[in-house]
Amino acid sequence: MIYTVTFNPALDYAIGVKQLEAGMTNRSEWEQLLPGGKGLNVSIILGNLGIENTALGFIAGFTGREIKRSFEEKGGKSDFIELKEGISRINVKIKSTDETEINAVGPIIDSDSFERLMEKLDTLKEGDVLVLAGSIPSSLPNSLYSDIMAKLDGRGVMTVVDATKDLLMNVLKYKPFLVKPNNHELGEIFGITLKTREEVVPYAKQLQEKGARNVLISMAGEGAVLVTETGRVLKSEAPQGKVKNSVGAGDSMVAGFIAGWCEKKDYEHAFKLGLSSGSASAFSEELATKPEIERVYNSFELL
Repeated sequence: MIYTVTFNPALDYAIGVKQLEAGMTNRSEWEQLLPGGKGLNVSIILGNLGIENTALGFIAGFTGREIKRSFEEKGGKSDFIELKEGISRINVKIKSTDETEINAVGPIIDSDSFERLMEKLDTLKEGDVLVLAGSIPSSLPNSLYSDIMAKLDGRGVMTVVDATKDLLMNVLKYKPFLVKPNNHELGEIFGITLKTREEVVPYAKQLQEKGARNVLISMAGEGAVLVTETGRVLKSEAPQGKVKNSVGAGDSMVAGFIAGWCEKKDYEHAFKLGLSSGSASAFSEELATKPEIERVYNSFELL
């Protein structure tokens, strides 16, 4: 079974404004309310691609109940822990000439609820897949990802980590199957600006030297790079299309890669399906459907 964990899910409230003016009353042209959070996005795309999975995490209050309802309406299967106090956050995404995001803090996760989640993770066994994606709420320890990886070490659980800075670096010693920083996050780790596919390769290999088995670098319009544990370096330009919504594109790439690997155990197919899934979501108003992903997959060839 594949499990995703979203420690701080949200309702993403997207608002279209023709010309945003700071300090003035602005009126929207359209609104959209969607379940949000990196792990939930991964789960939705996996489900769209026909890959069974379960989303874990914390929800609270009326917003939490709406996250669960809308997520399951999209076909997701969840096993959320409902917190006794607080409300799940609402993140505001303003779509205008530029995209502006306001992300809320979210509820405090009490120790009892946290232990309940750890008990669920403690049941994972050989052959299971665990996806850890996104930031950690301030009420939880910064070592959380590495603590989870330590608990599962040696059990044969395939782990995928999409995180930044120390959250990512601290898990590498546990040899995650896949890590997926983007080029900006990778550059931030090493204190350098990375703009081209060729530039990211040596730094992706440094993550491998520290323990990552496979490193997938998303690069928006520049495409993507995969450095595999077999020593291959796969690169690709971004598929052609009109970008409508960048939210969830990186999560879709993670999901597509996992789905492709589960299907064929082939890195080239997994890489292409990952890039296709990320691009298809970027070309869509919402997370991509299977037909949208297939159209992109069939529209280009890897370099």
